Amino acid sequence: MSTRTMRAIRLHDHGGPEVLRYEEVPIPEPGPGEVLVRVHAAGINPPDWYLRDGMSNLPPETRPKFALPVIPGTDLSGVVEAVAADVDGFSVGDEVFGLLRFPSFDGSTYAEYVAAPASDLALKPSGIDHVHAAGAPMAGLTAWQFLIDLGHDHPSPFQAARHRPTALDADTTVLVNGAAGGVGHFALQLAKWKGARVIAVASGAHEAFLRELGADQFIDYTKTRPEDVVRDVDLVLDAVGGPDSRRFLRTLKRGGSQFPVFFGEFDEEETAKLGVTVTGTQVRSNGAQLAELGRLLEAGTVRVAIDSTFPLAEARAAHERAAQGHIRGKIVLTVA
Repeated sequence: MSTRTMRAIRLHDHGGPEVLRYEEVPIPEPGPGEVLVRVHAAGINPPDWYLRDGMSNLPPETRPKFALPVIPGTDLSGVVEAVAADVDGFSVGDEVFGLLRFPSFDGSTYAEYVAAPASDLALKPSGIDHVHAAGAPMAGLTAWQFLIDLGHDHPSPFQAARHRPTALDADTTVLVNGAAGGVGHFALQLAKWKGARVIAVASGAHEAFLRELGADQFIDYTKTRPEDVVRDVDLVLDAVGGPDSRRFLRTLKRGGSQFPVFFGEFDEEETAKLGVTVTGTQVRSNGAQLAELGRLLEAGTVRVAIDSTFPLAEARAAHERAAQGHIRGKIVLTVA
């Protein structure tokens, strides 16, 4: 009996976008607790290029284990093609979306088919297409777990204490740095859903887009340093992070919090003196939370912005687009 094959993107070695190879591989078999999904679209996320370049940005002790060759990708939207005998809740023909097996790096969604843990999936909102659904899981769940509900007990590799979201309501002001990107545009919308006042920081080209999503105030960081003009916010969600992240500490009121999505560099003495806390987490796959986010997507309360789409065979061009920066929303691969 011949093995059924599919097309997928694989890495055989690490490097730039040129190492992404479009090739023929066997279709996976769903194991216990899994369903086989025919992929219609796959979202692109920063961990995809961390994997591609060999995790050089992570401390060696926090790097997940994986073996080459590997199919990258964690986000998908597609249709259930087969269901393991022990899986309840999904049937052949269901449209689903999900963040697969994260924080490990064996999601393997840059492919025509993927074996997906049923617990990582939710039914796709019928009101949005596969491209928009594929843009939601990682970025949307990151914003959800930072801002709304952590939803798991796993320790973060970046801090000892468990992350606790800040209560958001009409008395809360949230500053979102990097508000036009994947995580940022979800964070803005989720904070607005909770009734908070939101200050969005991005480049001027994104102002109309972010005001349309509900931003109460917009700061063009290319013209104004937010830390020079903003004071007394309750929460900073910094979707950019890095060494400059600590400059936002002075925008917080005493008792406020800063959530760096990509962990920044902070001085404990400085944060103690300012009377603020810095806390983060690492997003994890969670089908139940994704179903909650799906209801907001279905209702139009939250929407997914798509920066650009590329056919699966052109994953290299999609990664080149990601490297250019100034992304508005999400980049998504389309699968036939």
